[in-house]
Amino acid sequence: MALNKPYLDIPGTIIFDADQSRKGYWLNQFCMSLMKAENRERFKANERAYLDEWAMTEAQKQAVLARDLNECMRLGGNIYFLAKVGSTDGKSFQQMAGSMTGLTEEQYRAMMVAGGRSPEGNRYLGENGDAQPKKKD
Repeated sequence: MALNKPYLDIPGTIIFDADQSRKGYWLNQFCMSLMKAENRERFKANERAYLDEWAMTEAQKQAVLARDLNECMRLGGNIYFLAKVGSTDGKSFQQMAGSMTGLTEEQYRAMMVAGGRSPEGNRYLGENGDAQPKKKD
């Protein structure tokens, strides 16, 4: 059954819904495994070998290896689970968020302290006369 998902038309936003959850199940399970010190050590010792133990897609594995968090999210990753990868690398959540926006940690912090990004032009594509919200089949 097709569901109308108007939130799919919000620029630059990935909503973690049931479809995303199913798509990213093994990616998120891998991330959660990093809560155990022995798994973090195994991952750091040979990232590819550890990733190959998980039933993730090749695209998901490549996104993790590249630390491309935006791509991980497009492929079903939940940011709160992906934070475990950043933590394993010794990164703060603020550093990770900055990397996802193309800003340095300092630039990201300054933007957030100043109130964040303007919502103008970021609500949905249709607000600027662009395409109307898409329906997901």
